[in-house]
Amino acid sequence: MRITVKLFASFRTGRFSVEEREYQDGTTIGQVADSISLPHSEIGVMMVNSRHAKLDRELNDGDILAIFPLLGGG
Repeated sequence: MRITVKLFASFRTGRFSVEEREYQDGTTIGQVADSISLPHSEIGVMMVNSRHAKLDRELNDGDILAIFPLLGGG
């Protein structure tokens, strides 16, 4: 299946901004994060098709996955 992966802020460093990638059916957001070396502990927000999601969410063909890092500040 083909998934569009969008990375934001520091996750783009040394990676990409937007990329279409092929994954097997049943792939989860956590598995996508692993495939691009994103530590789960550094992930702040994950969205699939503009809706909040969790690491164990299975993706479907054509989904758009956006991953944001934790944000700091005060």
